[in-house]
Formats: sequence, structure tokens, C-alpha cells
Amino acid sequence: MATLYVSPHSDDFRSQLVLIAAQFSAPKPALGKGVPSGQGLPCLVLSDGLVLSGALAVAWYLCPERLTGMELKEASLIRQWLSFAENEVTPVACGAAFPLLGVLNTNNQTADRARSELRKVLGFLDAHLKLRTFLVGERVTLADVAVASTLLLPFKYVLEPGLRKSLMNVTRWFETCVNQPQFRQVLGKVALCEKAVPVQPKPSSAPAAPTSSGHVQPSAAAPPKTEAQLKKEAKKKEKLEKFQQKKDMEQKKQQQQAQTEKKNKPEKKEKKDLGVITYDIPTPPGEKKDVKCPMPDSYSPQYVEAAWYPWWEKQSFFKPEYGRKDLSQPNPKGVFMMCIPPPNVTGSLHLGHALTNSIQDSLTRWHRMRGETTLWNPGCDHAGIATQVVVEKKLWKEQGKNRHDLGRDAFIAEVWKWKNEKGDRIYHQLRKLGSSLDWERACFTMDPKLSYAVQEAFVRMHEEGVIYRSKRLVNWSCTLNSAISDIEVDKKELTGRTLLPVPGYKEKVEFGVLVSFAYKIEGSDEEVVVATTRIETMLGDTAVAVHPEDPRYQHLKGKTVHHPFCDRKMPIVFDDFVDMSFGTGAVKITPAHDHNDYEVGLRHDLGFINILDDNGLLINVPPPFLGMKRFDARKSVLQALKDRGLFKETKDNPMVVPVCSRSKDVVEPLMKPQWYVDCSEMGRQAAQAVRSGELKIIPETHLKTWFNWMDNIRDWCISRQLWWGHRIPAYFVTVNDPSVPAGEDTDGKYWVSGRTEEEAREKAASLFGVSADKISLRQDEDVLDTWFSSGIFPFSIFGWPNETQDLQVFYPGTLLETGHDILFFWVARMVMMGLKLTGKLPFKEVYLHAVVRDAHGRKMSKSLGNVIDPLDVVTGITLEGLHAQLVESNLDPLEVERAKQGQKSDYPSGIPECGTDALRFALCAYTSQGRDINLDVNRILGYRYFCNKLWNATKFAIRGLGDDFKPKERAQLSGQESLVDRWILSRLCHAVELCDSGFKSYDFPAVTTAIYNFWLYELCDVYLECLKPVFAGSDTVAMAVSRETLYTCLDVGLRLLSPIMPFVSEELFQRLPRRSAQAPLSICVTPYPEATEFCWRSEEADGQMEFVMTIVRTIRSLRADYNLTKTKADCYLQCLDQNTATMVQLYCPQIQTLSSSGAVVALTTQPVPEGCAVAIASDKCTVNLVLKGLIDAEKEIAKLSTKRGELQKQIEKLQERMGKSDYREKVPQKVQEGDAEKLKQSQTELQKVHEAIENFKKML
Repeated sequence: MATLYVSPHSDDFRSQLVLIAAQFSAPKPALGKGVPSGQGLPCLVLSDGLVLSGALAVAWYLCPERLTGMELKEASLIRQWLSFAENEVTPVACGAAFPLLGVLNTNNQTADRARSELRKVLGFLDAHLKLRTFLVGERVTLADVAVASTLLLPFKYVLEPGLRKSLMNVTRWFETCVNQPQFRQVLGKVALCEKAVPVQPKPSSAPAAPTSSGHVQPSAAAPPKTEAQLKKEAKKKEKLEKFQQKKDMEQKKQQQQAQTEKKNKPEKKEKKDLGVITYDIPTPPGEKKDVKCPMPDSYSPQYVEAAWYPWWEKQSFFKPEYGRKDLSQPNPKGVFMMCIPPPNVTGSLHLGHALTNSIQDSLTRWHRMRGETTLWNPGCDHAGIATQVVVEKKLWKEQGKNRHDLGRDAFIAEVWKWKNEKGDRIYHQLRKLGSSLDWERACFTMDPKLSYAVQEAFVRMHEEGVIYRSKRLVNWSCTLNSAISDIEVDKKELTGRTLLPVPGYKEKVEFGVLVSFAYKIEGSDEEVVVATTRIETMLGDTAVAVHPEDPRYQHLKGKTVHHPFCDRKMPIVFDDFVDMSFGTGAVKITPAHDHNDYEVGLRHDLGFINILDDNGLLINVPPPFLGMKRFDARKSVLQALKDRGLFKETKDNPMVVPVCSRSKDVVEPLMKPQWYVDCSEMGRQAAQAVRSGELKIIPETHLKTWFNWMDNIRDWCISRQLWWGHRIPAYFVTVNDPSVPAGEDTDGKYWVSGRTEEEAREKAASLFGVSADKISLRQDEDVLDTWFSSGIFPFSIFGWPNETQDLQVFYPGTLLETGHDILFFWVARMVMMGLKLTGKLPFKEVYLHAVVRDAHGRKMSKSLGNVIDPLDVVTGITLEGLHAQLVESNLDPLEVERAKQGQKSDYPSGIPECGTDALRFALCAYTSQGRDINLDVNRILGYRYFCNKLWNATKFAIRGLGDDFKPKERAQLSGQESLVDRWILSRLCHAVELCDSGFKSYDFPAVTTAIYNFWLYELCDVYLECLKPVFAGSDTVAMAVSRETLYTCLDVGLRLLSPIMPFVSEELFQRLPRRSAQAPLSICVTPYPEATEFCWRSEEADGQMEFVMTIVRTIRSLRADYNLTKTKADCYLQCLDQNTATMVQLYCPQIQTLSSSGAVVALTTQPVPEGCAVAIASDKCTVNLVLKGLIDAEKEIAKLSTKRGELQKQIEKLQERMGKSDYREKVPQKVQEGDAEKLKQSQTELQKVHEAIENFKKML
């Protein structure tokens, strides 16, 4: 095992870095004491004696591949960030923090410069993290570990709250990192700096002091100090105290002066980043919004999103009939049909729904804009259990009654009343999200049309024998008095003994323990020891099982054991399912209360004794246990076993407790006569449809799950003991004829199904060969599982079993889009029932999106306080508002407090108003074809700023186009386009290609990235800047061509954006002039740009402009290095050959504009003026920026000389290390490569420093 040696000093960030990295390591290294001979800290001694030193080398070695990069590109990016941490962050972090820690003595000027350099580095980080959660990818990597560790000292001692507020993104990222479990294990809770003041050195078990390079070296035990030394220290301390007093007085004086000035000067209003502007022009619902009024100064979601949706609805844009005379006539462009995964009528949308709807609406709008006959059908699920629970709670709260007090019919009337009052809330939310659903086709699963289809499906399947009645184990909720489906069972994992709250019990109940007890062998003194986590179920035991090959029990064949609490003799059975190595190798068998035991009971023809009634009270057991509550009996049985001397031991045992998601009750396996669907043949067909390629599941990573479920499918229990839902159309038959024996509930022969009671009666009379008047019928009280009606949703919404026009046109559908978590519960059942009842697949493709988690990767949970209503992200909400929602929920008070803390940590200032478009764009940008999405609200806010950029760009463009501009009837090249015009049109065509292929392959991040890059980095950052001198000039031809190009970019760019950002794209599109009077009314029915139309890609223009931008970026970099923020310096571009010079000359105006330079001159053999800063743009061009007269050369030389000294030391140290005789043999190859790269970088940097010093000397 490797041994890790670190400094014990609490502020040695390098040691903390490797300790955090070690938390990710498997196995973790041992921690050594002291320091290995001749080694610096931290270091890692490998099992073969090799020593790794240097924090980054040790961390890289310890971290698993997922932290250092799974792919080449990712690993390369991480290495770049490690270099950044070492070479950029460490010097400035130490320079700013060490003076406060008393490690370095510096003057105020040096300290201020260090803090300024730190802010510069953090500013770069803040910009990088604006739209990102982590530095590389969507998870923590070694890049985050290294940079965050390096910033520990600044965040703890330097960065005061005001400064952190200006660095919002980097602060949010840092807090996310240090709150990861691996960080907390090492650092504990990191207290952020409140005030940057000198601090006392922290003690450690072995005193240590940081060096200027950031290392913390342990010191040897210091000898006792002399009297003279003590006097000197006391004098120094006194001097420091006087200095501090003087400093405090000066600060106080400055504050008083500032307060006086504040009183004299009028107070400036604080500028708000996020202004709220509302649309106040009276517009009746359904009328078109006024777009002739001036555009507000900035983008505001409230303004932009007002009035558009009612107008879209009134114009029938979302109906498939729009623009078509007759739906039955084939559309050459095709049909796109998708039905919404029907949300629960009780629910309100959460971010998971918002993700589903953002993806589905983007796809729907894209297909609609492509000219296809498009239908996205809305609907809502009656949600049997959830709705019944909500209404029962309401009844109890308002009237003190339960459903039994009202009776079935009156209770159902109450549910309908509640549904009509509250059930449309979710539709309102969907409208707010811009969902382009055909609301006239909206369906509710309890509507007469859908109820009729449910009844028809049941009767047909029952007549075929696919639906049958049987008594089997089900998931039973004693609180709900109903069977529940697997999806309604939460699996609570316990590591050992745990007390859990259970409804109906005052005290918490013990779980996670294994109780061992003995059964006596009948007719001998021998005993068999068995163990169980549910000791109360031993009252229903009917056997003990052992493995057929277990030598310990071969002599017990044919023997029985005696039940201690009754006269029951229980056989010892031999069964392969027993694990010989677990416990004693003997297992108690309770067939009526355990799924595995049920199978054993069937194989060995054992007795099935049900010991629980529907309410969880004990039945069929001897006194004193009879009538006890199940968990009270748990204690009593244990005590009774102890009293009889049969108890052996209790020990902790990891286990999974099944908990009802609705009632929070512990679920019991219970024997109940229920209706089942035989899924064997349907499952085989569903699997075959995917294997043959007839049905496509995207992404293919889910195929394994699909085949595993379908190939091992069990029959489906569809009975629910509820009142709200589709009552099962099955009738128990009693024949009033002595020749026909009375039947039992469990006997399927005595049950008939019918669309009406009359039909059922005729069936029964025919079945038993008697007249109809001798038949008495009792309809089953139960209702069907909600998933049964959801399973036929894709065709029941179109009127099946009737042959309607909608059924002919829209069934089968095109696509089913939903979360991968309901692949089996809903998707599989739709496929099976579609094939069974219609002979067709309900859709051709299934796209499964990822599950939304919070920024920390945690599952959305009310108790964590991280379940967010998407409308709160759209409109914004205060922290107090979030807290109020928790108080109004049905959470336990303790959970409310925990959730409040979670909200306070994640949203200390609440959630800012982001708007619908930003939310949709962020969700689509996150949707890589993986399993989880870690959603950070700050990233959504970043896309609101993107909307503002779109707003300002369009506003500038409209001003540039002018009031009289009329675009040509179609977009085409005139042949007079400038180089930059041709370039932006080429980039536009590239964006069109990427969006087209992205939508076709469900690669939503590719679409959002293409749109974002085009608008932000190409149109706004480059082309619009290049247009400013054109519009300000006098060349009317160039102006006219540029206006046509600009219009094409805006028109096409907004159409590309429309499916994802419908509101802002409509608002801006409506403010642009049209190419013709026959143009579509709305952007949402305007053709989506296609690569066949926009085919002006020019690799030549792209290559030339990329070369130009390389020069521009180099000039900008030099300007930033020398802080030339407002000064325009002349620039000389030294070109390798005449061809390069000619091309540079052509682009000089653009280079001058984009780099904010003075004159830009291309040179080949001519000499460059003296006093220039030099940087290489490429192998063909060197940038020379004239600095003479613009900066203080002496000051710059002094700064560079210090830098030169540091680099020389660094190079010497590396060369010395690499020159050791055993370096090649002992140091891992990866570390050697890192050292070589570091040496090369340092040498290159030193060369640049030499050149810069010589340059500055020429200016003196």
C-alpha cells in the first residue's frame, strides 16, 4: 500500500489538495508520520519504494480516471487547468494571502498589486464559470480540486463579502466544490473571509511555515530562546501594535470623511443588472401585441412574454389543421404526432416536467416549421391514489369526514368538484412555458371518450384470457388500504439499525436488525437457528428451508420443526434458492408474506397463512398476538421468544425498507385476489419490435434495460382498492339454481366482464346455461391501475375503438419523448397494449431524456428543499417565498427546517427572474444523452443575459437597417459582398447545418451551442462591430450589401432560435420588415432554415477570418497585459511573406476595429519601430504593439526582472531534479512528461521575459 506524507499545517493548501485527491482514490493511501529523508511535502511513497513528490503529481497519481479525464480532449483540458493552478493561481493567491498570514513582509504597494493580480485571475475564472457548473464538463474533476485548493487561502483570508459578490460565479463554484463530501472530509466547513486583516499563525502538531512557493515545510523543534531574543520580540510586538492602532485611527478618519461627503452629495441610485420592464399597452386576449412601439432599453422577460401565447392560440397556429384544407389529404412533407406524457391532475410542474416540455415543444415547433402536419396532443392523468389522498385530506380538514362517511358516489362527486376547481393548474403552467399544444384536443383519462376505451380494452383482453383473476402477493399499503404499483414504492436503504416513523405509531419503529432464533426439531433436542428482519412474520411460518447440498442438514430430511406458539408442525424442505454461506444456512419460510417464500411455497405445496388484515392488524394467530398492530407484535414476539429461551441474538443488518411514496407507510407483501394481465406474449412482441428495428429507442444505452425487463417480464397486477378511477367492468356471478355450485371470489370461472351490466348478465347466462333471470351480479369494487389507462393513451385520445379521422391520420404516432425512469412503467405498457389492441406500434421512436438533479448532483427531493417550480425560475422568487412554500407543504416540521437550510445554501438571495426562454434554452443545452442533469440556476441566469445580447443586437441592427429598408424577396448573394460579409454568411450556413443535424439526431446541446456561438461570438462580437464603421461611412454600395447580409443573419438566426426560445424570437421577428406581403403571420409557422437553401459555406472565408481573429486576439492580449484599456496603440504586423501581408492589408480595417487599435500596418521586410511589445500570432505573423510613450518602462523592467528571477529559480530546480541519476528509473513516466512540459513552458516564458526587458530598455 502507498503511504502519503503531508504537512500538518492547517493552511498548507498543497497538502490539502493531495488529501482531497486521496478521498477519491480506491484504495486510499495510508497516512505516514514525519518526513521521508530528503523529500519535500507532500509526497507519496509507493509500495515498491518509489517516491512521488509535488502536489499535482501526487494528486494525478491518486485520482481515478474519471477525475483526470476519460477522453483525450477532457484529459488535455484538465492538464491545462492544472498548469493554470500552478503557474497563474498559486503565485497570486500566495502573494495576496501570505502578508496577512505573517509569512511575507511586504509594503502596501506590493500587497495592493498582489491583490490586483488576484482579482485579474479570478475575473478570468468568473467569466469562464458564467455558464458552467464545473471547470471541465458537468462533474468535479482534478481541475476543480486543484484550482479550488489553490484558492483556499484567498477565500479564507483575503476575499471580503463585497469582493465575493462581484465574483458571483467563481464564489458559487468554490462553495459547490468545498461542499462536496470529499472536500468536507478533509477541510470540514470552510469559513469564508469576513474582513481581510492579519491573522495569528495557527498551531499544528508539528509547527510548519509556508514558503514563498506555497509549500509548507515542517520545522524541527526550536531551541529555547535567549533573553535578548525575547526582548527583541517584545519590542517588535509593541511596534506592531502601535502601527495597527495608527492604521485603525486612519481608517476611522477616512470613514468619517466618507460619511460627511455622502451627506453633501446626492445619493446615486444603485444600478440594477436585472431590470423589470412590463408591457402596459392594453391588448385584449387573443389580439396581436403592439410591436410598433419603441423597443425598451433592455430585455425583460415580463415584457417580451406578454400577450403572445393567447394570440398564437387564437390564430390556431398549434392545430394540425392550420394551413391545410383537409387533414385526410396526404401532406408530402409528412406527419408529426406526439402525445404528452399526461401529468397528474393533482400535481404542479417541477423542473423534470419543464425539461420534458422544453424538449417536446422544441421538437414540435421544429417539425411544424418544416411544414409537416404537426400535432402535440395534451392530456392529464386522473392519478388514482394521489387524487384520492388529496381529496380525502381536504374532506377531513374541512368537514371532519372520510370517504366512507360520504359513500362512494358522493365521494366521487367531491373528487370531480375538486378536479374542476383545481385540475387546470398544470395546463396554466404549460401555457406559461410556451408549450405549443393543440388545447382543443386536450384529454383527461376519466373523460367519457377515454373511459369507454378503457372499458373496451379490459373486456377484449378478458375475453381473450389475457386478463385473469388470481390470488397472489401484492404491494399493500395499510394506510391507503390498497395495492400499489412498484413505481409507487420507494426503496429506503439502511446500513444498520435505524428507527423510522410509521403512520399510526406514536413511537418510531426499529428496522435494519437481524434477529436470530431457534425452532426445535420435532421428537429430539436438536434445534435449527434461523434469522429474519421481520420477526413478527414468524407467526405465519409454514416451513424451514435448507440447501439440498448442505452437509449440515442432510440428516434432517423428512423431519419437521415445532412452532413455539401453536401446534403447527412445519416441514424442513430442501430448495436451491437457499444461500448456504449466509447465516446458518437455514431460512424460515412465510409464503403469504414474502415474495421469495411465495415461490418456495408453490414449489413445495406449503400452507399459505395470512397473518395481516387490510389495516395491518394480526389475524389467524394465537393469543396474545391476535388483533395486535403489526409493529407492536414485533416487540411482543421478540419478548415471547426470549421467555421461551429460543432467542439467540440481534445484530445490525443492511436492508432495504419498501415505503409507500404516497402515505409513507411501510409496504407489506399481502395475499389478495386481484386482476392480472398476462404479459408473456406481449412482452415478447415488444422486445422483438426493438430487436427488429421497427421500434427505435434513443439513446441505445437503454436497450439493455428494455430487453432485461421484456425478457423477464412478470404478469401485471391491475387491481387497485380505490374509489377514484376506472371501476373494473368485471362482475362476480351468483347463479340462483341448485344445479350450479356456488363459486369463490378467487375462481376466475365465476367472473364475467361486460361493457354494460346487461351484457355481463347475458354472458353469464350463456356461460352457465341458465336463463338471465337466474343470474345475480356483483361488480368488482376495485378500480384499474392508473397505468392501464395511460397504456392505451396514444390511441384512446383519438376515439379508439371507433375508426375516427384523427385515429386514421395520427395513429401510430411519430415519437414518444419522456424520462428514462418510466421506461418500463409507461413506455413498455403502451407498446404492449398498442400491439395487442391495435396490431400497431403506438410510435416509431422513443427518445429518453436524462433525470434532472440539483447543482450538487442530488435527486430532487422536497425534504432537501431543492424541488423547484419552473415558474419560480421564470418569474423569480425570494428566499422567503421559497421558505413559505415549504411551510405550506405536507413536510414534517424537522424536514421543513432541513429543507430551509438547503434553500438558504443554494439560493441565499432567492431565485432571480430568468424568463421562460432562458429556462428552456438552459434545459435543452443540458440535455446530453446521459442519465443525469445537474441543473444550476446560475447557468439559467446566464442565458437570460444571452437574451439581452439578442435584444441589443437586434435593436442595433434595426437602427442600422433604417426605417425605409425593404429586404429582397429571397436571400441570395449579390457578388458585391465584402470578405466579412461572406464570412458571416458562411458561419450562418454552418449554424443551419448544425441545427438541422442536431434536431434530427436529438442532440439538443449541439443545436443550442450552434445558435449561441453564431449569435454571440460571430454575429455580435465580430460582424456587428465590423459594421459600425461601414454604417458610419459614405460607401452606399457597401452599406446596402451589408444591410442585406445583416437582415439575412437576423431573419435566419431568429428562425433557428424559434423552436427553443419562442417568445423572444417572436418579439424580435415581428419588429423586422418582411421579404413579401405573403410572408407567414408568425415566426412559429415560418419555414425553418434548411441547408439546401443556405448553402454559402466558404472554407476560404472561414480560414481567412480565423487568421484575422488570431491576430485580433493576440493584440487584445497584449493590450490587456499592458493595461491599455482606453488607449489606442498603433500596431505593426510583421508578415512572413507577401501573400500574408496582402491578406492582412485587406483585413486591416476589421483588425483595427476589433482590436481597438490605432493605425494597423502590415510589414514584410521593413524594420519595426522601436519600443514595441511583441507577440507571435501565428507562424506567419508577429504582432508589434507600440508602447513607447504609453507606459512607464522603468516600472515594467523592475516587474519583469523579478519575474525573471523567479523563472530562473524554477528552471534550475526542475533541471536539478531531472538531472538526478535515478530520475528516469524512479519517477513515473506521466510525472516525467509533466516535468518536461513544465520546463519547456518556463524556458519559453523566460525567453519572452528577456525579450520584453530588452524592448523596454530601448524605450528608456
